[in-house]
Amino acid sequence: MKRILLVGICLLALSCKGVSQEKDKTEEKATTQEKKETAYAVSKSEAEWKAELTEMQFYILRKAGTENPGTSEWLRNKEKGTYVCAGCQTPVFKSEHKFDSGTGWPSFDRAIEGNVEYETDYKIGYPRTEEH
Repeated sequence: MKRILLVGICLLALSCKGVSQEKDKTEEKATTQEKKETAYAVSKSEAEWKAELTEMQFYILRKAGTENPGTSEWLRNKEKGTYVCAGCQTPVFKSEHKFDSGTGWPSFDRAIEGNVEYETDYKIGYPRTEEH
């Protein structure tokens, strides 16, 4: 009897998990599609981007790459000011909102309102939120 009860609980738990994940992915796809429709148009060629950006900036901004943790020149920066996008020079973060998250990347508790878009992707096997 205990064995049947245990198997029943396991099956119930697994079926609930599957349904909730499927719903989240459906909602996520709709959100991602909405974001793509509202994304800013790019008016530069890849060659122009390569000429303007450093190799690392190009990799991160144009190829969706990520720098290794602990390697950013901005990680330990304590100067007051505003951080801007390397691609379009839009102000994105203020130094007073920067904090040490222990992740190895510069972290901010808020962006400048209206200047940063967020998108969740599953390219690495689990959800991560990208800032644009």
